[in-house]
Amino acid sequence: MKKIEAVIRVEKLDDVREALEKLGYPGMMITRIEGHGRQKGLTEQFRGREFKLELLPKIKIEIVAKDENVEKIIAAIAKGAQTGEIGDGKIFVSAIENALRIRTGEKGEVAL
Repeated sequence: MKKIEAVIRVEKLDDVREALEKLGYPGMMITRIEGHGRQKGLTEQFRGREFKLELLPKIKIEIVAKDENVEKIIAAIAKGAQTGEIGDGKIFVSAIENALRIRTGEKGEVAL
């Protein structure tokens, strides 16, 4: 099992969700976060004054999936989230040792 964590633009969430639902992966965890990478925030003007937004709003999507489905999920997220501009986000994949469905007590991949 693998955990896929994707940090994407807020406005791309619906596109990514639709792509994942078409693949058959409607289950995900979504967290609203703030951060920056290479873009180092934005400089804005408000009432004639310039100020810097160092932390930008982002969405973090987390999915735990079977090993054989990881590449398809990554491709769907990347396609749905891509704008071609700096700040599109990142995808991280890590190993999951076990899972437990609390309601039934099922363990491992059957708990997904």
